[in-house]
Amino acid sequence: MSRKMRILVVEDEEAIRTGLVDVLVFHGYEVDFAVNGGEGLGKALSGRFDLILLDVMLPGIDGFEICNRIRARDKDQPVMMLTAKSSDEDIVKGLTLGADDYVAKPFSVAQLVLRIQAVLRRSRAGLEQSSRIELGELYIDTRNLSGRRAGQALAFTRREVELLQYLYANGERPVTREELLHKVWGYGRHMQIETRTVDIHIAKLRRKIEIDHKVPRHLITVRGAGYRLVSA
Repeated sequence: MSRKMRILVVEDEEAIRTGLVDVLVFHGYEVDFAVNGGEGLGKALSGRFDLILLDVMLPGIDGFEICNRIRARDKDQPVMMLTAKSSDEDIVKGLTLGADDYVAKPFSVAQLVLRIQAVLRRSRAGLEQSSRIELGELYIDTRNLSGRRAGQALAFTRREVELLQYLYANGERPVTREELLHKVWGYGRHMQIETRTVDIHIAKLRRKIEIDHKVPRHLITVRGAGYRLVSA
């Protein structure tokens, strides 16, 4: 018998938390929950979960700090953040800290479940691409999520590496945001999702791999066509 996927829900609003737990249990997941930031951080760091569903606004320790502490210990732990619909800054900050995805409140339960399934699918599957990426004087070890350029050490999240792997595997062909959401994030092509996830991850990567992120040499935007990775 296969193991049930384990999800930790960290949400202080009782109605939302209860609804999330009920829906996830109905879909076959094993679910634990926390009602505040301190409890959520403790459970997140003490138990292995296939996904942590993390609200931003929590009493005690907020979701940003929890995400930051999780990433300091485990770069591979899938994290999805719940944000207020109007909080664009929350979305950018959460993804910058290493969240795999975000869902804005109020959300459709059906779409939330689909996005959870996509994150879990990607975390299990990975991308069987080259274990080493070379971009000029920069090299990236995709297995260890690390890189080096001119003696400077760099660290990457699993999602950042998967994004680079996919672009690298496609040569210098421009890849659309929709294709990246499908191939890297695992969303179905039929899903109508409004998300800045790809753009924010691209911006984060440019700050790491480019000498001048404002004038990128490797991670190029092709107007109307998406992004491409230039090795030279």
